Amino acid sequence: MVTAARNVVAVYRPILEPLGLTHPQYLVMLALWERSPRSLGELADELALEPASVSPLVKRLEKGGIVERVRSARDERRLEIGVTDAGRALRERAVDVPGQVMARAGIDFDSVAALREALRPFAGSGSRAR
Repeated sequence: MVTAARNVVAVYRPILEPLGLTHPQYLVMLALWERSPRSLGELADELALEPASVSPLVKRLEKGGIVERVRSARDERRLEIGVTDAGRALRERAVDVPGQVMARAGIDFDSVAALREALRPFAGSGSRAR
């Protein structure tokens, strides 16, 4: 499994580099493009990671100007992470990433769907283990 994960990242790397993203940063952006703003905890839950792992990713994305952290209007103690205009523009450039990954890996959409379904029992509920 470690080798498979490393190989997946290797397929993504040359596709994501021109976008200025690493694979983990891309996963954060996928979650934020799906729904934004989100708290760090919500983002960590979505990605099945600890907030301490997601926080440096968000900080690097913020430094790059594609996300911003702002205080919630409803609860000033809460920081919300949202996509900036530059982040929305990046989404337009990233729309072809899945197709490029499938082409490089030599698989089609049906194969990806079958693999996703086969791995579903190992994915858990989507929440981090406590």
